Amino acid sequence: MSKSLYQTLGVSENASSDEIKKAYRKLARKYHPDINKDESAVDKFKEINAAYEVLSDPEKKSQYDQFGDQMFGGQNFHDFARGQGSQVDLDELLRQMFGGGGFGGFSGGRQSGFGGFGGIDLDVHAHITIPFLTSILGGKHKVNNGSESFDIKIPAGISSGETMRVRGKGKRHGSSVGDMLIKVEIASDTNYERKGDNLYKTIDVPLKAAWFGGKIDVETPQKTVSLKVPKNTKNGQKFRLKGSGVPNRKTAMNGDLYLVANIIVPDIDDLPQDLRELCEQKL
Repeated sequence: MSKSLYQTLGVSENASSDEIKKAYRKLARKYHPDINKDESAVDKFKEINAAYEVLSDPEKKSQYDQFGDQMFGGQNFHDFARGQGSQVDLDELLRQMFGGGGFGGFSGGRQSGFGGFGGIDLDVHAHITIPFLTSILGGKHKVNNGSESFDIKIPAGISSGETMRVRGKGKRHGSSVGDMLIKVEIASDTNYERKGDNLYKTIDVPLKAAWFGGKIDVETPQKTVSLKVPKNTKNGQKFRLKGSGVPNRKTAMNGDLYLVANIIVPDIDDLPQDLRELCEQKL
């Protein structure tokens, strides 16, 4: 049975999850459009991401291992991907195929179209709002489905508006059951602003550190860091913490965190009189 997804990532069918991830990261960096300017790199990059979407998910991988390239109408994955056109999101297409029906009628042994069974839509839809830091770091989030409550795993780096599919939590029809499609919204945060894969945070810098230099502790989503503040730091000056931003699930790279300085100026009336007079004379 042909299984070309493994060929796309250049790994064997017996490859471990770590080997699959390592191969994906290597290829993703090689063919990322920002790095590889060859026109063919864009399509190759899409194929790599879509293949990883399946092989990194235990349920999808198990399903693919059972049916192989039959799920692509008997084509190898390269030809299948080319046939979808440049405007198609292969990641989303494969999520639909493997998560709720799909081409050729394969979905864990049940036959259906996308999200349906015999013309009956068994899927249910829901909305959730997750904490901002959960969207950055990933984690568990409780979902209510009627009288049932359960935890779902939020992937690190999820974006607002994305839809997650939870298999087997939809409506029932005989022995078949649909899925739950959950649209994810992200709560705002008073400390961080997200722009793509980058984060921005305003930090308070004491006047002494701004003038003479020093170190201040700063909380990031991952940990507390000691930031070196150079002498003569200006209000609004940005400091970049590389790799401390939002994980990108397609490129396996993290964005950056930009810290924006807010210089804290003490109340002049709180200063000793001699210092007030000196400042008034010299400034």
